[in-house]
Amino acid sequence: MKKMSLVTKILIGLILGVVVGIFFGKQAAIVKPLGDLFMRLINMIIAPLVLSTLVVGTASLGDLKRLGRIGGKTLAYYLLTTAIAVVIGLVLATVIQPGVGLNLPLPAAQKVTEIPSVINTFLAIIPTNPIQALASGTMLQIISFALFLGIAIALVGEKGQPLLKVFDSLAEVMYRITGMVMAFAPFGVFGLIAPTVGTYGLSILLPLMKVIIVVAIGVVLHEVFVYSAAVSILARISPLKFFRGSLEAMMVAFSSCSSSGTLPVTMKCAEENLGVSPKIASFVLPLGATINMDGTSLYLGVAALFVAQVYGIHLGVSQMLMVVLTATLGSIGAAGVPGAGLIMLTMVLSSVGLPLEGMALVAGVDRVLDMMRTSCNVTGDISCAVVIAASEKELNRTASGPVTNLSAK
Repeated sequence: MKKMSLVTKILIGLILGVVVGIFFGKQAAIVKPLGDLFMRLINMIIAPLVLSTLVVGTASLGDLKRLGRIGGKTLAYYLLTTAIAVVIGLVLATVIQPGVGLNLPLPAAQKVTEIPSVINTFLAIIPTNPIQALASGTMLQIISFALFLGIAIALVGEKGQPLLKVFDSLAEVMYRITGMVMAFAPFGVFGLIAPTVGTYGLSILLPLMKVIIVVAIGVVLHEVFVYSAAVSILARISPLKFFRGSLEAMMVAFSSCSSSGTLPVTMKCAEENLGVSPKIASFVLPLGATINMDGTSLYLGVAALFVAQVYGIHLGVSQMLMVVLTATLGSIGAAGVPGAGLIMLTMVLSSVGLPLEGMALVAGVDRVLDMMRTSCNVTGDISCAVVIAASEKELNRTASGPVTNLSAK
């Protein structure tokens, strides 16, 4: 018998939570400790997980020393398109407002902090005490310290390898702990949703359809405008040819929800259909499967504003900038984490002081959202490979091989 996937279990937990909330009403609050335990577990792993994965992810960019400008251009492209994706998500969520109308009360322990100025927001990125930042879970400070540490390890070279191995080992341990925590996610979602539905009724679930629609619109806009502009202007390739050549990888990513699992198909599409040289493809695409998360970051922008609207919290310009920064920089290390979408969402929510309980509202439809955002992630990988190959004169513009049987792995 085929083993049930975690996504299926979370969906079952959501459905059971809705049923229990409907039938038992406010008495469903008896299962709330399950949700509280899940949130404590999530909070427990965030800081060490982000630190270890970001240090390892950044230090692995030691390839920049060998590949020079190729590595620099690749990293710049990925970070720029990721930031644009977050902005698109924030703009769409601001205009469509999927969470307006629910007006859930803030959790008892939640405090609405004063919105800092833009200058203070940027200054606050650098920690005065990294240990204190880890202890308090100040996410952007943890990210910035991890980036500095990873870059320094890469620059030191051989002498930095023992420290890198420590963080690599810590990252592997945190992956395992994260897997253990995510295994409890169905019970946690059940414990969070049941009391919520029991108190506020089914009307709380209706905006989820809006979230799916907003993310779908955002993904289409990002692919059609950002990627089309990139390949047509920077690589002088027809967007139609680009999407036709990328279609198989997009479909495999949509069905598998895994950028890494789609990588063999992605490389074949880039090399055989779009003419990217193996030298460029072998560097740009595996790196993209690790750090490029355009679709996920777009979803994070939508989800963050959705949660803010649900709880009636206004996000100012500086807080939206923090969402952009957290989602963009966090994408470097979080892609390989089991349950990356939900883990990154907790990072973004905590960075701007939004209730982590809001995560449970989107967890049940995460599979649908994951299909769309992973397809966008992979399309972004291929667009980067095409652009970099063109800039390095390593793009065979006559390539137009048919996409045949590429899904075989």
